[in-house]
Amino acid sequence: MFLWAMGASTILPLSSEATLIYYLKAGSNLILLLISAGVGNTIGSVINYLLGSKGIDYLISKNHLSKEKAQKAHKLFEKYGSFTLLFSWLPIIGDPITMVAGVAKYPFWKFVALVALAKFGRYAILIWLSKDLLFS
Repeated sequence: MFLWAMGASTILPLSSEATLIYYLKAGSNLILLLISAGVGNTIGSVINYLLGSKGIDYLISKNHLSKEKAQKAHKLFEKYGSFTLLFSWLPIIGDPITMVAGVAKYPFWKFVALVALAKFGRYAILIWLSKDLLFS
């Protein structure tokens, strides 16, 4: 579960929700599932953050990204910053949000705290909803 959740939180096209439900249905420990999914997914977002913070200069130097677009993303993140990290769990937009946080050099420990809150919250709700559906 940990590796799948970590991969799902990067740019890889994976879904950790189906894997979580599979393990729930197989009778796995709910707390261990929550911890492994939450930590894995948070670490995947940390990878995105590091790619954003270290990779932006490379992308600009190779003309894969214009300075203007990078500055626009940075300004948007400065404006909405920490609030947007609470949506890091969302499909499609969550991964770019965490990369832009790295580009914007958002304080790392604040980043980890907000992303972990969002990721663990999502999995806790999913487990709670699935548990009632699967075991009733």
